[in-house]
Amino acid sequence: MNSNPMYMEYVDDADPQPSSRRGWRILGWVCIGLSAVMVAGSLTAYGLYRKAFGNIAHEDVNAQLGPNRPKKLNSAMNILMLGSDTREGGNAKYGRSLKNEPPRSDTMILLHLSPGGGQAMGISFPRDLMVRMPACKSRKGTTIPAQSRAQINSSFTNGGAACVIKTIESISNIRIDHFMQVDFTGFKAITSAVGGVPVCLPKAVNDPQSKLKLGKGEHVIKGETALAYVRVRHGLGDGSDLDRIKRQQKFMGALASKAMSAGVLSNPKKLYDLMNAVTKSLTTDKELTAPVMRDIAKEMQGMTSGKLRFVTVPSGPDPLDRNRVVLNQAAEPFFAAVRNDKTVPKEPKAGEVKIPPSQIRVRVYNGSGIQGQAKRVADDLESQGFHVTVGGNAPSTTATKVLYGSGADQQALSLAGLIPSKPQPAARTKGATPGVVDLVVGGDWTKLNNAGGGIPKQQGEIRANDDICKE
Repeated sequence: MNSNPMYMEYVDDADPQPSSRRGWRILGWVCIGLSAVMVAGSLTAYGLYRKAFGNIAHEDVNAQLGPNRPKKLNSAMNILMLGSDTREGGNAKYGRSLKNEPPRSDTMILLHLSPGGGQAMGISFPRDLMVRMPACKSRKGTTIPAQSRAQINSSFTNGGAACVIKTIESISNIRIDHFMQVDFTGFKAITSAVGGVPVCLPKAVNDPQSKLKLGKGEHVIKGETALAYVRVRHGLGDGSDLDRIKRQQKFMGALASKAMSAGVLSNPKKLYDLMNAVTKSLTTDKELTAPVMRDIAKEMQGMTSGKLRFVTVPSGPDPLDRNRVVLNQAAEPFFAAVRNDKTVPKEPKAGEVKIPPSQIRVRVYNGSGIQGQAKRVADDLESQGFHVTVGGNAPSTTATKVLYGSGADQQALSLAGLIPSKPQPAARTKGATPGVVDLVVGGDWTKLNNAGGGIPKQQGEIRANDDICKE
């Protein structure tokens, strides 16, 4: 058992446990219904939503956040979704010994809604992620000093939603527009309201701690069974936090796909039950009003499950603690792509080869004679998701050149297609690096066209329409 009080092990039984076991791990359940509702477009049933809107609790976080926040760069919407393990009310049976302790959140998902409503992405932040923590107000109103290294889920325990927002904004520089927070009981009601969620087990599970007993293969689960499925620790996967997140994301996708189905959206009773299930356990910022929710839903009208993606923020093992993870070198290009998301990616034409920026390594040289030009171009490339280094100065040239090392010819074609002058890629005969494209910026450089918009495909991402039995 780790001695860190923020390192929370499972308490899989409802009855009080030894004090050394600190509490449940929420996993990803509490945000599932929120993402499903937000992207399904079901909120356009405004009369139903307005009736249910009175169930929602609100919290004023603006005063705690202050003025020093990231700028909003576009019309995308970023909604932080949090799970709370409060033991108040109907949640008391899930660990009575924790009733008087401050609530925790091991579920932090940033729901990014692209401009124009064509796609959405749920970005999971592992609860074991070690980050720098900005100063924030505690739940009692005192100031908690900034920390150079802290576990991200401690931000919610320390200062609630406002502290989590400050933390994620500080490490990503992404402006968070709103937050949503929901508890245990809301999850069960949501899964029941949609008529159950399909899951697929690679083997039979009989876990006495979570009380999950299901055979191998496909099942439709809801209520307590669904709760047991998302909380199970033994018998599924390798037991790692990242493996559990992957399972959660598949569950989220399946639930979102179910919520988007005609069987829910065209059924007034199911739709209203879903609205009630979400709103009865929901807390949001004061600015997330009924008209704002309606406008978001209008933007997302026509959303399909294939356009709903789930990813985990780029991270890897923490060199200081093998039980923790830290952001890796892919995190900043990913955050930049989210910050600069302007449009939905265009599908490649038939026969067109288009390598996503996240799979292209570019080395930028300055042949323009303009001081600092290579760095400016490199920053532009990085903001679109390319992996970039600056190679320095090159002999002066009027025409921009795209050169490539062995194995990078298709990547070079994809990059050249974004340059207005459309340079013809050529193999680099001297000084080439395998797998790397060299961009020599010439005097004719004007700008880099948008790489089709949206956020490049991420390693290990899951879409809501994926086969639930696909590994």
